[in-house]
Amino acid sequence: QVQLVESGGGLVQPGGSLRLSCAASGSAFSFNSMGWYRQAPGKQRELVASITRGGSTNYADSVKGRFSISRDGDVNTVYLQMNGLTAEDTAVYYCNAQILLATWNQYWGQGTRVTVSS
Repeated sequence: QVQLVESGGGLVQPGGSLRLSCAASGSAFSFNSMGWYRQAPGKQRELVASITRGGSTNYADSVKGRFSISRDGDVNTVYLQMNGLTAEDTAVYYCNAQILLATWNQYWGQGTRVTVSS
């Protein structure tokens, strides 16, 4: 049973920084892709950033230049460094992992809340 456990959310002032971590367990294989999505109140869940096994990254336009995603493939852990946070970044952040076995399999964490407020 694959489990994704996020940590690092919390309350931060505008302009501040947070680092999210997501540790995956239960998989004997390295995930093809890991990433972060977020869902703000009243909005749809959206991709924030993703990173492939090979290290290729993809960012939402709204976070480019402020957020940085990285992963430790040996232990299936992904990180999201968030700098220059604004109120618009307030959301629940979900870890996502995808792996191709016989078919594509996708897994989600339970989410960690990030609140940017003064």
